[in-house]
Amino acid sequence: MALETIAFILGALTAGGGTMGYVKTGSLPSVAAGWTVGILYGLGGYRLQSRQSYGIEFALLASIVLGGASIPRALRSGKPVPTVLSLISIFGLLVFGNAYRKTL
Repeated sequence: MALETIAFILGALTAGGGTMGYVKTGSLPSVAAGWTVGILYGLGGYRLQSRQSYGIEFALLASIVLGGASIPRALRSGKPVPTVLSLISIFGLLVFGNAYRKTL
């Protein structure tokens, strides 16, 4: 699967998850964080698709931000939402981190 496709899927998942968090609980931080990370993934995917610079870096940044926010929460609470977000971020870190490593 192409890197841009992965970035678009992860962006849709995080933005959709943030929206669902808002709909279920009325949490503005959930929608803001979900859309911010989703936009970073989407921007990375767009730049990769357009063969512009920094596409991998934007997607990797989104994975770092998502992991930094969700992994500690998943370890503390063990709840399903932070755990799934942590798995998404780890997947993104592996995919985009490996792609970034290949560019060095």
